[in-house]
Amino acid sequence: MASPSIAGNSGVVVATTGAWLVFGASGYIGGHLVPKLLAEGRPVRAAARDPRVLEGRGWAGAELVRGDALDPDTLGGILAGVDVAYYLVHSMAAGQGFSGLDREAARNFGAAASAAGVRRIVYLGGLLPEGAESEHLVSRADTGAVLRECGVPVTEIRAGIIVGPGSAAFEVIRDLVNNLPVMITPRWVRSRAPPIALGNLLEYLARVAELSETAGETYDVAGPEMLSYEDLMRQFGDIVGRRPRILPVPVLSPGLSSFWLGLVTSVPTPVAKALIGGLAHDIPAHPEALRALVPQRLLSYREAVKASLDTERENAVASRWVEGALMFRGFRPDHAYYAKKASGTALSDAPPEAVWAVVNSIGGGNRYFYMNFLWSIREFLDWILGGPGWSRGRRDPAHLRPGDYVDSWQVVAMEPPGRLTLGFGMRAPGSGVLEFEIEPGAGGTRITVTTFWHPAGVWGLLYWYASAPFHLLIMGGMAERIARRSETLDGP
Repeated sequence: MASPSIAGNSGVVVATTGAWLVFGASGYIGGHLVPKLLAEGRPVRAAARDPRVLEGRGWAGAELVRGDALDPDTLGGILAGVDVAYYLVHSMAAGQGFSGLDREAARNFGAAASAAGVRRIVYLGGLLPEGAESEHLVSRADTGAVLRECGVPVTEIRAGIIVGPGSAAFEVIRDLVNNLPVMITPRWVRSRAPPIALGNLLEYLARVAELSETAGETYDVAGPEMLSYEDLMRQFGDIVGRRPRILPVPVLSPGLSSFWLGLVTSVPTPVAKALIGGLAHDIPAHPEALRALVPQRLLSYREAVKASLDTERENAVASRWVEGALMFRGFRPDHAYYAKKASGTALSDAPPEAVWAVVNSIGGGNRYFYMNFLWSIREFLDWILGGPGWSRGRRDPAHLRPGDYVDSWQVVAMEPPGRLTLGFGMRAPGSGVLEFEIEPGAGGTRITVTTFWHPAGVWGLLYWYASAPFHLLIMGGMAERIARRSETLDGP
């Protein structure tokens, strides 16, 4: 996302020579902070639990490393030579007990950063209203406190609703507006908070690490408006051409609200539940201190929404499936950002090249390796609805290239002999991807087959829930059959 224009800087800038570690680079903040720092010429080290998820981001010049704050053995090496470390991880998706995991992770990371001689930790927390009892909000504050105990100077930035693609709060708003013409909502839609544009937040994060006076300080950040969640939904609706009717009622408890969001949005249920807990009251901010140190033009909420949609279009093309990439959502911003997914895996004694040869033969006369009668039924139903499902065939029976059609699928990306990504072409309420990943290892070659589904509204969610049991069965069966067939190819 392009940064807003900067009016100047009144702080004392500190020269840095070491690496800048973005810990949590696979998240939505880290995923945008890395390219910003690279564009500024920073030596960036991007860390994730599985660095393979970063390989399709196109971050030329970034060092991709594995790091897990709950596994201290992975931290020492990635923190060596680091000058500034951004700590951007949380455990909300783990569900019940995530706050304990957050404290343990922060303790491990802080100790490793201290041992490595890191000059500064920059931590992104959340705004904390007075008297807050939400586990989500309290956990974010506790994480900052644990990090400060390590002895490394910590700069904590506290933000509320972040308006940008991938932000859980923003995606809840997007899904609700796109999916529901009429909403029966809990009273928390009248709670007010100051949303901040992702670009404004990234500028604060990049600049505070340079300023000597921000060491050991905590700052609130906020946009120029204090808006209710009802306001946010209505304004988003204006921008995308929808007019939702919002009917607040007093009977929806936080538990019922989170369950309801899990049914009508694609945001992971544990994340939605954690967010709901913090929406019972207004969340004010006191952003004046950092505004004085890092002046910039703050985008209004409407401007931030438009910038978010523009960012998605700019980053539409990806070399493999990436959460939220617009090309895998059918270039449809109204299709859910977060994907539902089902996966199966198997080991083969054959080398990766043999497994790739089998994967490369999918479709056409070779069909889909497992339960082909179910594939045929789905193709027939698509044909009845006027779709391309009964169109079978491929350009070459043994080799694929990007852009090829495999029956009703299209090859959207391939990295021989490691990955093949097919785009779903049949009629359905949403956008789908089928991806094959091949990894060599000590125990053999692992083949993983995953289907990703970006629902279009409630019908897209219902379609997924109805088909998910079949997807789980088929993905596992496909992986197993591919593994066994590749061993036959590799035999004497």
